[in-house]
Amino acid sequence: MVLGTQIAFSQESSIRSQWLNTPGSRVEALAVLQTLNSDLLSNASATLTLDRWCAAHKLAPEGSKIVAQRVRGQDKPADEHIRELLTVGPGELIAYRRVRLVCGDRVLSEADNWYLPAKLTAEMNQALDTSDIAFGRAVQALNFTRTNLSAKLLWSPLSEGWDMDGLVAHEISSPSLPPFLLEHRAVLKLQDGTPFSAVVERYTDKVLDFPVPRLLSQ
Repeated sequence: MVLGTQIAFSQESSIRSQWLNTPGSRVEALAVLQTLNSDLLSNASATLTLDRWCAAHKLAPEGSKIVAQRVRGQDKPADEHIRELLTVGPGELIAYRRVRLVCGDRVLSEADNWYLPAKLTAEMNQALDTSDIAFGRAVQALNFTRTNLSAKLLWSPLSEGWDMDGLVAHEISSPSLPPFLLEHRAVLKLQDGTPFSAVVERYTDKVLDFPVPRLLSQ
């Protein structure tokens, strides 16, 4: 079992390092990250977007869905900024949920979520309190919309100005990817525009845990 785990870890490390081995693979890494970034920004639910990403890139056994691993003991009370985003006063209850969104054995993102229980159904609140369901799946019936506040590339495989100056030698290889690659901040809203959730999502290096795409000639 230990040998199998070591082999699997070695294979995953090898796959991730491939993204950094050549100038071409670094350009591909940037294209893939921007594709994921665009998918996340153009869809209301990060959960459902990650479902599709995980399936399309075979990051877990067929049929796997995103589940939320609760991170307890690290609660962050809603500050004035969060209350402004949710348009509520100091007396209204704001629940907090910190999760790791997992597909198979890969953690694809970590998220902080402040939400208004009063805007959800009793069934939704119970599911969020007692199960590992991801937030987007739990509240999917609300047919909610998403207002993106910011999208930040936490790591770029290419240095600024590479498109004019070319790739320098130190960019040809690197020992590893950083743990987080993208960060998004957003507000989820009901169909009438009422905000009910504020989220901060950080996407991990595991979103690139698949072989570097082959460049095929026509």
